[in-house]
Amino acid sequence: MAKVEVKKPIVDEISELLKDAKSAVLVDYRGLTVEEDTKLRKELRESGCVYKVYKNTMINFAVQGTEFEELSKHLEGPTALAVSKEDATAPARVLFNFSKGAEALELKAGVVEGTYYDTDGIKVIATIPSRDELLSKFLGSIQSPITNFARVIKQIAEKNEETVA
Repeated sequence: MAKVEVKKPIVDEISELLKDAKSAVLVDYRGLTVEEDTKLRKELRESGCVYKVYKNTMINFAVQGTEFEELSKHLEGPTALAVSKEDATAPARVLFNFSKGAEALELKAGVVEGTYYDTDGIKVIATIPSRDELLSKFLGSIQSPITNFARVIKQIAEKNEETVA
């Protein structure tokens, strides 16, 4: 069996993983313990991300001609790929927060909604709350004035009842 026949399914798997992905982040996982790696994989899975380790050459073939092509310049050393098809900031956020406790994990680069970010850019992206968090904050800020207005109207009504009685 030729090497190409063995490698093509892996490249196709990576291509399929990146197809319709909102974001992809590369990390260097060298130095993580098995326990840390297991915990990281669990956190990423819970946030809807796919986390896999592939050979750099396979990732390089898969990203050619896609919006993730700029990641190829960071394919040196041990590389893991975290991808999300739902929440664009989830991989960056989970990996960055995890790296605070596990210094061995190094963010390399990423592409979020078609835009390439280096290590520093990914760290900034990681500070952006998830879409659900942003929506709940927005709804809370809209609801707050209405709630306060209703409270004031109720107090006025109660005060008027006291003066009438």
